[in-house]
Amino acid sequence: MNAAHDLIWEYSYGAVTVDAICARARVKKGSFYYFFASKSELASVAIESWWIERETAMREIFRKTVPPLERIRNYLDFVAVRQLESYRTAGHMLGCPLHALAAEICTQDEPLRSQLHGMLNGLRAYVEQAVRDAQALGEIPGTDAKAKANSLLAFYVGALVQARISNDPDLVESMSRNGLELLGAKPVPPVATLAETRPSLATLS
Repeated sequence: MNAAHDLIWEYSYGAVTVDAICARARVKKGSFYYFFASKSELASVAIESWWIERETAMREIFRKTVPPLERIRNYLDFVAVRQLESYRTAGHMLGCPLHALAAEICTQDEPLRSQLHGMLNGLRAYVEQAVRDAQALGEIPGTDAKAKANSLLAFYVGALVQARISNDPDLVESMSRNGLELLGAKPVPPVATLAETRPSLATLS
């Protein structure tokens, strides 16, 4: 599962073969088909395993006891730290594995698309609640929390796509500050550097 997730994230779903997954995992092809009927089934299980770990981190980041603007900032910093870690490991900015896979297979594999769509809706719910709470405190203008959350997520995905295309880590360094400015947040919480936040964010694997 780890081999499948990493290869699909580094390259693409279409480019990665069962042979390549088996080679990365150091298993025989027969072992693959003993556990999984297809590459699609393996991708589904691998991304589900990854999502369980990510959602554990998100539940901590988006705790209601944390001020709403800090929830948003901390999540964007959390993503940025992991993007920079993958850059150091792979030598390339890799973007969001969920959005990249969903965009690639959305017209080809309906069960996998539906699974990914559900996960992304889960992320949207966390962000929307944080925006709604910030609006209630007068820290973000407007009353349409869903529209604000959609705008922030569009910015977030776009920043990761641009970073991947340009292979430019600088495009994620300021993601939290730019995201809060996009929301019209006031007052914007003090923004620590990623170097300062990395130790605490590292505990959220």
